[in-house]
Amino acid sequence: MRALRLLPPALLLCLGTAAAEQAGKGTLPPQAADSLRFAVIGDSGTGDRAAYELAAQLAKSRDIFPFDFALMLGDNMYGRERPRDFEKKFERPYKPLIDAGVKFHASLGNHDDPNQVSYKLFNMDGRRYYSFKPRGGARFFALDSNYMDPPQLEWLEKELAASGSDWKICFFHHPLYSSGERHGPSLQLRAVLEPLFVKHGVSLVLSGHEHFYERIKPRRGIHYFIAGSSAKLRRNGIKRTEITARGYDQDRVFMLMEIAGEELHFQAITRTGERIDSGTLKRIERKDAAVP
Repeated sequence: MRALRLLPPALLLCLGTAAAEQAGKGTLPPQAADSLRFAVIGDSGTGDRAAYELAAQLAKSRDIFPFDFALMLGDNMYGRERPRDFEKKFERPYKPLIDAGVKFHASLGNHDDPNQVSYKLFNMDGRRYYSFKPRGGARFFALDSNYMDPPQLEWLEKELAASGSDWKICFFHHPLYSSGERHGPSLQLRAVLEPLFVKHGVSLVLSGHEHFYERIKPRRGIHYFIAGSSAKLRRNGIKRTEITARGYDQDRVFMLMEIAGEELHFQAITRTGERIDSGTLKRIERKDAAVP
């Protein structure tokens, strides 16, 4: 398939739809007073100017969309990981959010030192995979996609089976589906993880690794997003494939998400405040899931 080349700035690659999308300037306000709201960043740990600009825009967005926590999709630190590096690449750019009490929940990427699990502000509590339930009807599962060994798979199946949450959300670094020209999907991971996701009713999967934004058309009743361009960016890195609902590879991006009952509202926003994708997804009952 032919790759996209010489794309003009701020191009949205739209090859289908799974929601009512909107693009434009600014952050959308919350849809419900008692909803669960969170942010998503991926591949964020460069400590460069673009990373600082995105962090500032994320903090600004919280004035309109007051989220309680943020998910980190791996590659939280590029290069050295000394205390001064954690300060430069995370604590300083995200200081307004940290000071406001926003809790960050990290997963490990291929550029991350496994010792990050002990870094207090990543809230991993010494574990490379873990789950947490903030409130309401959602539970989140952080996985280590660098090393998907049998103990992790056994833990995941047990946790998913025991969870009575309506929304089961998994986040990890390597995407199971991707239109990326450089990396593409992790087929080995898909072979072992997707059957568990389908069996136990996972609704949403968030990954990074690819340095762009992509919303995948629902696969077997599951909504997949790639948000790996919060600091790193691979311009023109998305191939033209039939699985893409929306793609964007021209600037750094973070996401805002809101769960209200059976609906999930999402926004993808650039470091300059441009809203390049948004919409509403419904939790799909497994009996209605179409197998591609």
